[in-house]
Amino acid sequence: MKAQEKKFSRKSPPERSARMVESIYGCKWSLTVYQLLASGINRPGEMVRQVEGLSTKVLNECLRRNMEFGILERVAFDESPPRVEYRVTPFGGKFCGCWTSWKSCSRSWSEKREFETRRPVRF
Repeated sequence: MKAQEKKFSRKSPPERSARMVESIYGCKWSLTVYQLLASGINRPGEMVRQVEGLSTKVLNECLRRNMEFGILERVAFDESPPRVEYRVTPFGGKFCGCWTSWKSCSRSWSEKREFETRRPVRF
């Protein structure tokens, strides 16, 4: 018998992509920030005022991390007093779309598990 030829090699995610997902998913505030931006709240001070438990320091770390990965961009306006806003980049829009898909998948999985664990009622 001939040894079977291997057609596929093991694939691993690109290091930067894996680190990005892990870092963003590990930050409990990133999804909240995306939700705020989607609802039109894009200034850091307003974000802190809208979310209970979110401090300026933690928000700035979260925003910085998202900018490093190219998910968000910072827009500084030449005004007095200074004004800064954050926006989702085109790449960030795709990334947030992935979150939406994962959320839908998770919901489907939960519903499936709930249905499977129900016991038939016996009379």
